[in-house]
Amino acid sequence: TQSSPSGFTSDVADTVDASPEAAWKAILALPAWWSDAHTYSGKASNLVLEPRAGGCWCESWDGGSVQHARVVLVLPGRVLRLHGGLGPLQDLPAEGVLNIAVGVRDGKTRLRLHYRVAGAADLGLDKLAAPVDGVMATQFRRLKALIETGRPE
Repeated sequence: TQSSPSGFTSDVADTVDASPEAAWKAILALPAWWSDAHTYSGKASNLVLEPRAGGCWCESWDGGSVQHARVVLVLPGRVLRLHGGLGPLQDLPAEGVLNIAVGVRDGKTRLRLHYRVAGAADLGLDKLAAPVDGVMATQFRRLKALIETGRPE
């Protein structure tokens, strides 16, 4: 939704055809909706999400492991907040905050992924905004599909 050399925001939201409870349950099933292509190991099944403050969104495989983000807030049924630099951001001195939220608006369940990234202007984060936004949009579509159909694709 905005970008500059010192940061950007990716914001994807839509209504989902399911209860807030079903949406929340799907969010916590993170390996089921994250795509294999956006993992270090090539397998989303290697991802683990510990939905508690201090918990890890981690990936482990034979010969390696990575912490994608750490959980800083869990408001069950409403908000999961993680801090971390996803993908190409992990190699940079930048901080990302990902909020995955569920709510009800006008009687409909609303799902939102909101990722804010900030760092020093010399990082040129605006050049990463479009690719990261594309990845976030893909993951959102997969999560929405999982919520509505039981399958991420």
